[in-house]
Order: sequence, then structure tokens, then C-alpha cells
Amino acid sequence: MGTLIGVASSTKCVVAMGPTYVFLLPLEHPRLFLLRRRPSTCHTHHGRSQRYPSLESLPSQTIVCDVEGALLRTSSTFPYFMLVALEAGGFLRGLLLLLLHPLISCLSHEVGIRIVVMVCFFGLRKEDFRVGRAMLPKFFLEQVGLEGFEVLRRGGTRVCVTSMPTVMVEGFLKEYLDVEVVLGRELKVFGGYYTGLMEDEVIGFGHVDFARHQLCTHCKEVCLVGEAEKRRWHPLPRSQYPKPLVFHDGRIAFRPDAISTLCMFLWLPLGFALAFARALVFLFLPYALSIPLLASLGMHSRLITSSDKEERRGDGSQLYICNHRTLLDALYISAALRRHVTATTYSVSRISEWFSPIRTVRLTRNREEDAARMKKLVQEGDLMVCPEGTTCREPYLLRFSPLAAEISREVVPVALESWVTMFYGTSTGKLKFLDPLYFLMNPFPCYEAEFMATVATGAIGGKECSSYEMANHLQGEIGRRLGFQCTSLTRKHKYVLLAGNEGTIEREREREQGKVT
Repeated sequence: MGTLIGVASSTKCVVAMGPTYVFLLPLEHPRLFLLRRRPSTCHTHHGRSQRYPSLESLPSQTIVCDVEGALLRTSSTFPYFMLVALEAGGFLRGLLLLLLHPLISCLSHEVGIRIVVMVCFFGLRKEDFRVGRAMLPKFFLEQVGLEGFEVLRRGGTRVCVTSMPTVMVEGFLKEYLDVEVVLGRELKVFGGYYTGLMEDEVIGFGHVDFARHQLCTHCKEVCLVGEAEKRRWHPLPRSQYPKPLVFHDGRIAFRPDAISTLCMFLWLPLGFALAFARALVFLFLPYALSIPLLASLGMHSRLITSSDKEERRGDGSQLYICNHRTLLDALYISAALRRHVTATTYSVSRISEWFSPIRTVRLTRNREEDAARMKKLVQEGDLMVCPEGTTCREPYLLRFSPLAAEISREVVPVALESWVTMFYGTSTGKLKFLDPLYFLMNPFPCYEAEFMATVATGAIGGKECSSYEMANHLQGEIGRRLGFQCTSLTRKHKYVLLAGNEGTIEREREREQGKVT
């Protein structure tokens, strides 16, 4: 059975779903819809079926698109539910879902999805659920078909329907694809926690095949897309994302289908032991021994230097400015220089500071105090500063703080890049101290460090400049070396989107203490 993209009639379109009807108002009110209960059936007209809609007429039409069938290149929803289970519920919940997968595959779609929702959502706190907004959009965007998206984006009003819970897809569809209306399954909540049950009489589906049938009968034009045809679709290029994907959270770095998830669980015991061994090498062995030994343990690294690196090596007081990929940035720079450098931190956990093999200094976010502290550190020895203030996984650079350009007459820009295949070594959650462990648990983590030529901070091309101009210049130079796009986004933007706070842990604690006193 094919799946659909529907073009709603220019007159009032009545979509019947069991006892619940959704009325899409005329196109002069493209953003409005009304939900009503009607006991009687409605009289509909049957639209004509064709292979592809007429793209010229779509800007004046309402597009009704089946997410799994006509937008994503694969119809399986298992990887997205597995992400919910792993990221929101933990490894045990994910293992339970994996063990139930063969049984669920033998059941009807409706029964199977109810079981999956129960396993994934039962007991999760509604207020803390951020997987749909912070983690799933990346995986959805990677599976969007270019051909289906071209039809959807041309519609005057875009309506997406899905058999998944609305809380999983609404953030992706509305924030990244500019969809006006999302029709999905609603979850029951008790005491602020998800019960794992779905509402029966909502804007959603009693049965997915029935819903699709009703959508077909109430659209002026119906375009069916077969699974064989979808397999020939092209992925949506990153350059054509309606909104750039700069930030995303979560630990899982791969699309967790059943086979990949099984491999992950089989790898976990070995991965944990390997991470422990790698950490011991980092902590206790000199760089002359640790670098080749880590390479034999699967940690790949690449060093690129400019012609004046040897001159810098003899200088014991150098300021290194680098983009921020993981907490291990400073360790890789130290390994490249074959000597320890001091690293500044913002809200790194105390546990990470205790186990760090190099010196770390916590900044206060007070400009004058931090500037004085950093100037003193540069006088004492090599200092590494990440002007972005937080990590970014995607090929983007956040805004550079001008403070780093004010504390030294010259700096050495360092372009860093890292790759992982199983777990991300960064997060915005409460267990940030586990970030290095997850990075080291990857089978073959990779790092690349490129030391660029020394830059005088007082002038650009012989012309005097401000610290803000120098910060933008350094950001641009590192961005060009890496092929990354420079942005004006900051740490605050990241944490507001992914964690619902501004990323200022210490200030929040002080504020709470002030309220108590």
C-alpha cells in the first residue's frame, strides 16, 4: 500500500477520524483549524489520484503530508522510539525495547505502537522531556527525502500527520520544516508524569490505515508514494535545511535501528573496559608513551602545524585560542605540544576537574576578574582558552568572546575537529562528568588539531583593530581552516534550546541560596 501526500480542496476540507473530525478552514485562514465532535458521518467527495502533484498550484493549496510515509525516506519508527528509550529512560529501558522488538513486529501496527509508547514513556516526567526538541530533530532531518520535502515546502499551508506521539515530532516539524499544523498521538499525563497511555479521542488516529483512508477521501488530489520509490529518494542536503541544525543533545551518535542497537549493547562491556584503560594511559603515562599506546587502543589523532611551531615550542608562555569540541581539547593540545597547558573552564563538573591530568582554572564570568586571572596564567606558562564558552558538535563556530584577544599581545589559533561513531562526548544534562567516559567508549574516536601561525592581537593586516574585531577575525580564520560556518550564537542560545536554562549553574545556585536566606 502506498503512502500519501494530500492536497486539500480550496473549500472546507472535512477529515473524519472515527468519532473525531478535524475541520480545516478555507485557505484565507491558513493557520486556523477547529476540532469538533460530531456523532454523524460526513459526506465527502473523492479526490483524484495521481503520482505527483502539480507544483505550480501548490502555493495556494493546503498540503497534508504523512510523515512516515511521504516525508521520511524510511517508514520505520523504531529508531526514534529507541532514542526516546535510551536518552530519556536509560540503557535498561532501551534494552527492554530491543528485547520486545521481535514480538512487536508480529503484532498489528496499533497494538505494537501502544506497547512501544508504554515502554518508552511510562514514568517519564513531562516537564523534563526534551528529547523531541533537543535530540530527535537531527535524526529526522537526516532521513528527510529531498523529493518529498520539495512537495511539502511548496504548499501554502502545511499539515503533517503521524502515528508517533506529537511530543516526539512537533519540535522537528514546526521549528525546522516550518509546518503549521501537526496531527499526532497525544499522551496521558498523571501527576506531571507520562503514564505510557495514549488519548483515544484527540487530533490523531484510532488506526493508522483508517486515518490514511480518510485523508485520501477528503483531499482534492492524492499522490501515492511506494516504498520502492522512496528507496530511490535522495537525502535532504544540509544546505537546504529551512533552519540550520546548529545544536542538538543526547549521547547516541548513530541511528539506532535494531541491528545497530544490538551491536551497541554487545559493545558496552568492552567499551567501558577500553575507556577505563585509555583513561589510565591519559592520567599516568608521559606523552612519549601515551600517544603511541593510545593509537594502538584505537584512538586516532592527526596533527597539522605551521612552519613556526618549533619557535613556539621554545616559548614557555603562549596563549592558544581554539574552538571547543569536547572536554578533551586541552589534553590533545598538550599531547601535540608534548607538555602540559593550563585550561580555563566555565561550568565543568568538579569530578572532571579532580580527574583532569592537566591544570584547570574555573572562570567566574566576571569580565574584569577573569581578565586579571587569565593574564596571570599566561605569565606563568602556556594557557588554552576556548572563546566559544561551550562545545558545538556541528560544523559551526559560536561567537568568540573578545576577552581572549585582550590578555596577550599575540595568540596561536588552533583549529580542532573530532569524530565519533557511537557516543557523543558532550552534553547539557546533569551528568556532564560522564562526557569524557562516553567519548573514550567509542570504538575509534578521532581528533585533528591544526596549529596556525601566530597572530598579533593589536592589528589585522597592519591596521589597528578592537578586541571585538580581532575575536571575529580569529573565528573567521579557524572557520575557514575547518570549513565551518561562523555564527553569532552563544552559550546562552545553546542551553536555552537544549536544556531550558542559560547554562549558568553557579549563578542559579547562588540565586536559590539568596532566596532561602
